[in-house]
Amino acid sequence: MTVWDDLVGQASVIGRLQQAVAGDMTHAWLFTGPPGSGRSNAAIAFAAALQCEQGGCGQCHSCHNVAIGSHPDVRVTRTEKLSIGVDDVRELVRTAALAPVGRGYQVMVIEDADRLTEPAANALLKAVEEPNARTVWVLCAPTVEDVLPTIRSRTRLVVLATPSSDDVAAFLRTRDEVPDDIALHAARASQGHIGRARALARDEDTRERRRTVVRIPAGLTSLRACMLAAATLHDLAKDESDALTGTHDAREKDELDRMYGVVERGRRPREYAPALRDLEKSQKTRAKRRHLDVVDRGLMDLVSVYRDALTLQLGAGSEVVNEEIRPEVERLAQATTPEDNLRRIDAVFEAREQMLEFNVPPMLALESMMVALRVRSES
Repeated sequence: MTVWDDLVGQASVIGRLQQAVAGDMTHAWLFTGPPGSGRSNAAIAFAAALQCEQGGCGQCHSCHNVAIGSHPDVRVTRTEKLSIGVDDVRELVRTAALAPVGRGYQVMVIEDADRLTEPAANALLKAVEEPNARTVWVLCAPTVEDVLPTIRSRTRLVVLATPSSDDVAAFLRTRDEVPDDIALHAARASQGHIGRARALARDEDTRERRRTVVRIPAGLTSLRACMLAAATLHDLAKDESDALTGTHDAREKDELDRMYGVVERGRRPREYAPALRDLEKSQKTRAKRRHLDVVDRGLMDLVSVYRDALTLQLGAGSEVVNEEIRPEVERLAQATTPEDNLRRIDAVFEAREQMLEFNVPPMLALESMMVALRVRSES
């Protein structure tokens, strides 16, 4: 098993990166692709291959250290905040100026380059433009438009595609030994998002939450139903995000207590209170981002229902993403027009933009969106 095996449906990208490892190198790279396509996995695989004497065997000490995040010459920056600030980037630039510990490259991976603030991006520009001879920058973002033109013009672009349902299902069957029916359902429902597909395949609660979300459109028949649907989606996202962050938050608190020698009823050092405040602030910011991420995923599940209805209306094929609710999708397609469903999709993306770009409270954006969906359904 090599470092490339987790890159699903990316044969052309793998070939290109292998050529780079073999000698066709560039000092700065920009990996783009839709959510779930494997941008971060590709960046980590590339970093491991650059450290490996066999070009990414996946079995050696270097490959293992990169995979677990302990290789001294691979620095991976991922943020739990809403943005990456200039101070964080300046620290990265200082680190990148050092010589690598080993004989290979020092690889600096920024997983969320689209979250760089403008001052942070400007601080990064000089390092990307004139790096050390043995330093390689790897930036990850959804699209090239998410990165400043001055940065993207100095990087080599690698575009990852959305994996097909067949590729994702095959990956789940072989890698995670998922039964065929569950693998196919998870692959189809994830719409090519590898992480989401694995979560759906492994956890019945995750599948049930999604089933609740995709059944929302059929029930938007009154104003009261719209308000209830908004609350349902909001609460489902809150429960899931709390479950994802709760254990991690508790572990961080325990580590902080151990660092300062704090016991349950013992005395606390003077420095402990400000450190605890900083930790709680960071955790609150992370929880907000996680909640928005889970809400956003729910919105994409809603969009999949309306796209299924469009598929049936336009005769673009009989296969739909939400096969488990096909009768409801067929009724939606029969009761509305393609224009109705296009307007609904626009309403979902407008709510998404309000939350992610303009910081509108999620509940307010969801209520407005659900009402818009209901009004359109009556046309």
